Amino acid sequence: MQDCDYRGAGFAGSHIVDQVCQQFPDAQVVVYDKMTYAGDVRNIAHHLMQQRVQLIVGDVAHLDGCRRAVRGASLVIHAAAESHVDNSFGNSLEFTRTNVLGTHSLMEACRQERVPRIVHVSTDEVYGEVLSGSADESSLLRPTNPYSSSKAAAEMIISGYLQSYQTPVLIVRANNLYGIRQYPEKIIPRFVCHMLLGRPLPLHGNGMNRRHYLSAVDFAAAVVFLGQSGQMGETYNIGTVEEYTNLEVASMIARQFGKAAEDVVQFVPDRPFNDARYSISWEKLSAMGWKPQHRLADDMPQIASWYAEQLPRYADMLAGAQVGEGPLEEGAFTPPGDLGEIGRHIRPIAVAYPAA
Repeated sequence: MQDCDYRGAGFAGSHIVDQVCQQFPDAQVVVYDKMTYAGDVRNIAHHLMQQRVQLIVGDVAHLDGCRRAVRGASLVIHAAAESHVDNSFGNSLEFTRTNVLGTHSLMEACRQERVPRIVHVSTDEVYGEVLSGSADESSLLRPTNPYSSSKAAAEMIISGYLQSYQTPVLIVRANNLYGIRQYPEKIIPRFVCHMLLGRPLPLHGNGMNRRHYLSAVDFAAAVVFLGQSGQMGETYNIGTVEEYTNLEVASMIARQFGKAAEDVVQFVPDRPFNDARYSISWEKLSAMGWKPQHRLADDMPQIASWYAEQLPRYADMLAGAQVGEGPLEEGAFTPPGDLGEIGRHIRPIAVAYPAA
């Protein structure tokens, strides 16, 4: 088995790489990642050092690079995306470029290279706000922000490839993910880092927006399971019963550090179009025998401990540095920190990126 994981050095992608390497010890795994601000070679360093994984630095929006990365693959998992909703309001064109053009480039590369199985990672946010009940896979797509709109548009590209070329691809739509290695722009790692630094927890609006939280480990297991057993052309929701308000999440994190929410939460103006609730039904996947194994409350001590050890990794971001302002220049990638031997396992794709 040869697996190609797009955005495998990021948060969700690195957990998928972990799952593939654990489940298929003889598999050849290629990670194709642009190594933007949220990608970190240390997320997969243990696999690189054991020569389980090859990391290729390249841009999913470039067809030639995609073709070289997927050549010979028996399974491609497309997890590359700009995903932070707040960033999408100020940089929406980059979201369209990566999430839509990138998906189109990858689908075309897979078509040309005759890849037999593809998993495309979408999001539950394509369903839009779900105030009551849950959206199943047949529900209408009603995206409400530039991020979710770009993910819905990517699904339309895939629909076209399914109808026109019978491309063997399935789509997964998952809840919010949590776990170690998540870049601290998302609520859980950001609040954990703030507690470690003695800073207040900035909560949008009144904190009553609700989200479901799925372990990245459970998500990765579901993606790999569907990569093997899912039906091409189908869509599968990957969900959990773990639903919390933002205030409840903040309170859980505060308790982990021995604090009360009222002592550390700082309410700030809400972001534009902040959906009140997302919710999906995952009965289709459950009927195939999958169910989540993790709970956020149980995993919080491990998450807090990991970020306490890794806090220097995010020093620039936590000091207020701006991130995600432009693409990596070709040939300009430098692995973070003193990685020594790891650098020998990184190969840049020779593609010239357009000027910012």
